[in-house]
Amino acid sequence: MHLLRFGNRILPPPLIMKIDPSLAEEIVSKALKGGIDQAEVFVKSVKNLSLEIKDQAVDSMNASQAFGYAVRIIKDGRFGFSYSTAPEDADSVIRNALETAKYADKDEYLDLPGPAGVADIEIFDPAINEISEGDAIGNVRLLERSVYETDSRIRKVRKASGSFTVSEAWIVNSKYVELGYVSTSCSAQIMAIAEEGEESRIGWDFDASRFLRDISFENIGRNAAANALRLLGSRKIKGGKAHVILDNAVSVEFLGIFAPSLSSEAVQKGKSLLSGKLGKKVISEKINMIDSGILSGRLGSRPFDDEGVPQKEKMVIANGVLMTYLYNTYSARKDGTSSTGNAVRSGFSSAPSVGVTNLLIEAVSKSDIVPKESLFGSIGRGLYVVDAMGVHTANPITGDFSVGVSGIWIENGNMKHPVKEVVISGNILEFFDRIEAIGDDLRFYGNIGATSLIIPDVDISA
Repeated sequence: MHLLRFGNRILPPPLIMKIDPSLAEEIVSKALKGGIDQAEVFVKSVKNLSLEIKDQAVDSMNASQAFGYAVRIIKDGRFGFSYSTAPEDADSVIRNALETAKYADKDEYLDLPGPAGVADIEIFDPAINEISEGDAIGNVRLLERSVYETDSRIRKVRKASGSFTVSEAWIVNSKYVELGYVSTSCSAQIMAIAEEGEESRIGWDFDASRFLRDISFENIGRNAAANALRLLGSRKIKGGKAHVILDNAVSVEFLGIFAPSLSSEAVQKGKSLLSGKLGKKVISEKINMIDSGILSGRLGSRPFDDEGVPQKEKMVIANGVLMTYLYNTYSARKDGTSSTGNAVRSGFSSAPSVGVTNLLIEAVSKSDIVPKESLFGSIGRGLYVVDAMGVHTANPITGDFSVGVSGIWIENGNMKHPVKEVVISGNILEFFDRIEAIGDDLRFYGNIGATSLIIPDVDISA
């Protein structure tokens, strides 16, 4: 891990952009001298190279650098916030934060975290930091080329893209938090279109990591092609209730809809599926759900959250029982508990809210894990869902959903034919409560990871 500190603490190696931590220290000092009770400075610097390839030529490329900092203050129990991209604006940023505090209501739960030991985790890859434009282009060209090389029925490719990012963050506050880190990330995605006769089907794949070595541009392309090819020859089926296997990519989508309900902010505002359910069974007793900011290579991993609270692993749901909500410092004080290290910012221009780090599901017992090659045989007959459209339209408060899906019909434990024009509906909590087994194919898409899920008695409309 490239952890940055002041004084006798470790400083980063030479990087693409250097944040001068003394800027944050100076702003905090000025704020306190100006009569502010508590102050925090969050500084972020990001360098990104993103590109898209079309027919082996660069269709678009963007190399950017961004820098900015935000000041949070607490004065007389009121919250103030301001930000800038110019270091020389520090005095006016402090004044603006003070001005916003004048119009804020008093809030007894406002506070900043104090210092604590932070996680030791590798999140920096020199290969991404040092990648040349030529090498980046070569990787994305391979991504596109591998799709066409898979099968002659792949006729078109969309969005063959890659992104390579290096970022540095610092947090300094008046309660002696002085921390920073450098991180990297790399992602690639592609959409393949398979055609046979008059039929056309789309397949997609994506991968991301903090390490370049984890990304196989060739495999991503081949997976996208295979995902499109397996849907050729789709037929309609009769509606009814049936076993459903969610492909891990689809499971991730449903978990992504479930995730915001874990936020203590959502609970406190009455906008969570899980309000009032702490200590109660909320999903299948065969499932654990974990939020961890210390998984190697994962995009949500970092030594501390966006307030400086150390990252750790939390068992959010154990044996189907909700064990904790996710907290930042403010929401934790409101509930009389401690932050879980889940303060997140969408950028330097936003104050911390609550969000997941790396969220994943796992089986409680190994006996509930089905090897991927045995998934179809485990249900005998049903629908293997490989793509879902409109999962994001699920009601975030009631959990009700109705989404169009594509998949493969299973008979006698074997693939029979692809399926089209199918809708599955239900309620997310009930959906997760009926999980009877999971696959051994855990995969992350971004910072959410899931396996294939086997769910009985799902309503299917055709």
